[in-house]
Amino acid sequence: MKPIILTAAITGAETLRKDQPNLPITPEEQAKEAKACFEAGARVVHLHVREDDGSPTQRMERFSESIAAIRKAVPEMIIQISTGGAVGEPFEKRLAPLSLKPEMGTLNAGTLNFGDSVFINHPLDIVRLAEAFKEYGVVPEVEVYESGMIDIVAKLVKAGNIVHTPLHMQFVLGVPGGMSGKPKNLLYMIEHLKEEIPTATWAVAGIGRWHLPTAMVALVSGGHIRCGFEDNIFYHKGIVADSNAQLIARIARIAKEIGRPIATPAQAREILALPNV
Repeated sequence: MKPIILTAAITGAETLRKDQPNLPITPEEQAKEAKACFEAGARVVHLHVREDDGSPTQRMERFSESIAAIRKAVPEMIIQISTGGAVGEPFEKRLAPLSLKPEMGTLNAGTLNFGDSVFINHPLDIVRLAEAFKEYGVVPEVEVYESGMIDIVAKLVKAGNIVHTPLHMQFVLGVPGGMSGKPKNLLYMIEHLKEEIPTATWAVAGIGRWHLPTAMVALVSGGHIRCGFEDNIFYHKGIVADSNAQLIARIARIAKEIGRPIATPAQAREILALPNV
């Protein structure tokens, strides 16, 4: 079976420490958590940053501090910054950290209701963001929340706005307002992607109770998996997880049980078409 890439979404922009006391917030805490996740099997860290009081931010200095701390603690980890920010963050602030030239960043492919808010990604801003990835030489991970966004991405690829190949797509399923993480939904998304962009690789992030169902489908379907406190704070229903690494370790263990190897750092870079370090 093909190696699997595990991504640790360690902090996010919405999770609160009152709900998940083990949430890493400071650069030092994020670096420690990233190292633990790497040792558990993660090869990519999906990075949002917070101020010391826990509030989400797109402040460049904070991104620089966290990136530097993670690179020092675990040099082999692939750093993927979020350009999503917190829901409602001005687009210019969302785009700005790409100028730091991390290895990867997220490119959200559409607008959707997001709980009680609206996550706005205007079509023209999506194009601007795609062009910024080319300008700064950052590899995009394209995030889609329902199947129509796959069609949007296919058009961007055809128009030359997205040029990195193979394209890597993240299915984010289970957001209130987006497509749920039911197995039949994920199977449909996989089929749709293969029809529109046959060369693309894909991963899935199941939100909340959809974490394990989507992960199980990905494990046997050749996909990759994201997990962590951004997406799910529980280890079992009602039982708060001890750490992001605990969630990564569970998926890594199941993968090994079914004969799916965890990608080495070099293999992860090859799959994502990233340069070796």
